[in-house]
Amino acid sequence: MCDLLAVALVPVLAAAAAIDLRRRIIPNALTGGAAAAGLALLALTDPAALPGHVAAAAAAGSFFLLAALARPGGMGMGDVKLAAVLGLYLGAAVVAALLIALLAATAVGIVGRRTTIPLGPFLALGGVVGLCAG
Repeated sequence: MCDLLAVALVPVLAAAAAIDLRRRIIPNALTGGAAAAGLALLALTDPAALPGHVAAAAAAGSFFLLAALARPGGMGMGDVKLAAVLGLYLGAAVVAALLIALLAATAVGIVGRRTTIPLGPFLALGGVVGLCAG
């Protein structure tokens, strides 16, 4: 994992978590800017890895999109886009990141069954774990 990618991703994850906790939204400007920066960094630092990272982004985003479409209102499109950004930055390590995020969110959801919880902070947690695992 290129250190520049980690340096770029961590502030995005922190902002996404904080904004989602406060406003229940992950802004398009945040995910779009992060995606553009990730593509540029990968193209400059490791162009051979770019196709694999783009595929991971498409897979992670598609997985979350299917979940969002299957249960409207259960997950926002910001979560879908953030999952895609994680795939772009983490490549194959996005699998571990999403697994951690979903397990943590499920555990918290079980405890507070009648409360809706934003997924962004859990995706951020998974992203940090993915950086360490990647």
